[in-house]
Amino acid sequence: MLELLAALSAAAAASMRIAVPLFIVAILHDDFSLGLPLLAYIPSVAIASLLISGSLLELVGSKQRLSQRLLQLVQLVLSPIAGAILGMSVTVGTTLPSWLLGVVGALLAFVLQLVQAGWFYRLRGFPFWVAFVQDALCILLVFLAVNAPQVGGLVALILLLIAVRSMRSLHRWYKQQ
Repeated sequence: MLELLAALSAAAAASMRIAVPLFIVAILHDDFSLGLPLLAYIPSVAIASLLISGSLLELVGSKQRLSQRLLQLVQLVLSPIAGAILGMSVTVGTTLPSWLLGVVGALLAFVLQLVQAGWFYRLRGFPFWVAFVQDALCILLVFLAVNAPQVGGLVALILLLIAVRSMRSLHRWYKQQ
C-alpha cells in the first residue's frame, strides 16, 4: 500500500512540473537512469543535462504569461509519461508490478493536468503567485513520496478530490458559455 501512495504522490508532482520532479528523484536515488532499463543505455550526463535544462525552463517559464501557454500544452502531453516514470522509479523493488504503478501514475498525472489546463484557459492564465505555489507543492510532493509516502499519498488524494469537485465547476461554466 505504501508503494501505491508513493506513486500517487510522485505522479501528482508530475502533474505540476515535468522535469523538476524527475531531476529531484534522480538526485535522491543517485541514479539518472531513474531505475528504468531503457534509460540505462543513455549516458547519465545527457539525462542530467536534459533534466537541468527542462527544470530551468519550467521554473522560469512558468512565471511569464506567454510561456505559460506553451508550457501548459507541453505538460498536457508529457505529464502522463512523467507520471508513469516517476510512479515506477519511486517505488523500485516493490511487491506490486511496476507497470501497474506506472499506469496509476500516468492516469493521475493526466487527470490533474487536464483540470489544471481547464482552469488555466478559464482564467486566461494563472496569477504570478500560483506558479510559486505549484513549484513549492511539486517539490514537497516529491520529497514526501520518497520520505513519507503516507502523507504524500494523502496529499495526492486530496488534490484528486479537489480536481474532481473543480471539474464540476468547470463543466457548469462550459455549459453556460
